[in-house]
Amino acid sequence: MQPAVYLLASRRNGTLYVGAASSLARRIWEHREGVYRGSPGAMG
Repeated sequence: MQPAVYLLASRRNGTLYVGAASSLARRIWEHREGVYRGSPGAMG
């Protein structure tokens, strides 16, 4: 798969997350499941 740059929102008018991932589908799943809570770059 080719790398992708993404911009995700936690909800409408919520926190925005920007990043890059080699598997966008997997990264979206990780975001929804909270796999990387407290990861570097996470802002609250």
